[in-house]
Amino acid sequence: MFVYEKKLQYPVRIKNSNPRLASVIISQYGGPDGELGASLRYLSQRYSMPYPELKGLLTDIGTEGSF
Repeated sequence: MFVYEKKLQYPVRIKNSNPRLASVIISQYGGPDGELGASLRYLSQRYSMPYPELKGLLTDIGTEGSF
């Protein structure tokens, strides 16, 4: 059993909002050329990799890159 608390590890205080900077940051995480897209490409390529040692490498890169 576990308890889910929606609480940040460190408090965040935003003094001024910057929509342009927020747009750039969001595109880097979730855009087509962002970190999540790259991570998912590595993880999907592992299924067609014929060499087990390289399959493990693609798995490691894909899982480490997404965090």
